Amino acid sequence: MTSLYWRTCGEGNVDLVLLHGWGLNAEVWQSIVPRLSPHFRLHLVDLPGYGRSQAFGALSLAEMAQRLLPHLPPRALLLGWSLGGLVATELALRAPQQIAGVISVASSPCFTAGEEWPGIKPETLATFRAQLNSDFQRTVERFLALQTLGTDSARQDARRLKEVVLAQPIPPVAVLDSGLAILREVDLRDRLPRIEMPFLRLYGALDGLVPRRIASLLDAALPASPSVVMEKAAHAPFISHPDAFCQHILDFRKEFCR
Repeated sequence: MTSLYWRTCGEGNVDLVLLHGWGLNAEVWQSIVPRLSPHFRLHLVDLPGYGRSQAFGALSLAEMAQRLLPHLPPRALLLGWSLGGLVATELALRAPQQIAGVISVASSPCFTAGEEWPGIKPETLATFRAQLNSDFQRTVERFLALQTLGTDSARQDARRLKEVVLAQPIPPVAVLDSGLAILREVDLRDRLPRIEMPFLRLYGALDGLVPRRIASLLDAALPASPSVVMEKAAHAPFISHPDAFCQHILDFRKEFCR
């Protein structure tokens, strides 16, 4: 684990880089890889510090993007889920000439709730951070469970996420803590209008971490960026509704490749 874990598969002629969320690794995409591989050249990445990329240690959002940048294929599409959506956004802002488009999934430019901005309560993130040092495995499990609440397949989906975490080396507490700090402190709202490339935003209507109201707030701020709210999905729509999720990706590709 002295370098970035990066695996490429698929038969398509468009590069799609998949960036996972907090606490997880690239195996979280297992359910959609067979569906997307005929259409894309998929790049499955363990974010720096996570899974099989642990040699990087704890990093800020900017540092994480900087470590990924040299590995990106030219003119790739980026698909970032949750924390990975922040990473994808940061990459698009840093190197727009290298990136052809962005798809954010259940992500927000500002995860922390504030005045007139929906999100995760600051005290909730503070509690997770405090509990990491005492029982980090249970803390991760609780955070994963929050991501599936409300869906018909909530238990099954939470179990899948837990299996993904346990299938690879669990990130050190310092890495998990720095990831929570990114979710708590980063605010990219003012920079989003700089993104001029195709930018699709996917949300789950039942998501308790990234409330659906964020979609309409950003619709007003980013009129050129389409959004889709998946009505029966929560924070992990690619796990609970993989077919519908992949169709949205393919529709975006069709529109993007015109």
